[in-house]
Amino acid sequence: MKVDLYTQTGEVKGQVDLPKEIFEVALNTDLIHQALVRQHANARYNIAHTKTKGDVSGGGKKPYRQKGTGRARQGSIRSPLWKGGGVTFGPRNNRNFEKMMPKKQRRLAMFSALSEKARNNEVFCLEAFESEKPSAKSFNEMMKKLPIQKDALFVISDKDKTVILSARNIKNAKTILAGYINIEDLRKYEKVVFIKDSVEQMKSTFLK
Repeated sequence: MKVDLYTQTGEVKGQVDLPKEIFEVALNTDLIHQALVRQHANARYNIAHTKTKGDVSGGGKKPYRQKGTGRARQGSIRSPLWKGGGVTFGPRNNRNFEKMMPKKQRRLAMFSALSEKARNNEVFCLEAFESEKPSAKSFNEMMKKLPIQKDALFVISDKDKTVILSARNIKNAKTILAGYINIEDLRKYEKVVFIKDSVEQMKSTFLK
């Protein structure tokens, strides 16, 4: 598959061949959904935490004698039945939401999502972004000249500080290393823009 190669000024300079192993894969919505659920689950951070009756302080003394009061027997005032006692079946911060998924399936899901974007003409390449210093203004002006209607994910091959810092404060743009491209970002951003050697970097990372 071939996609257009744009310059920083928005001109089409040529075309770039995309590897068919990554960009010509059949759509598998079930696998994409599984990978997305896994990524969301693994990103969850437990905050809510309730105390059981063993965690609540106090309650070491039996409230009243076992027999003769006419009341139900009680062993501790920190029982979930008492005000100020522990909580039964409440949320705990040691719960593990992590989901497992084989590496081959994760990669196939990503290839499937990339292929669908390529088929919908939502993938193209950028020759380079050049600036004397990081500049959000210059980066935003460049985006207006490119075929980007909504937002874009810029894929880079290495940690280019000029590109990263220039795009950092632009709400409809994000930069990501080729080796860290993921389902969530592919779902969130409409266009995917590969800069310089990022396509080759993807091939060397995912097609070993």
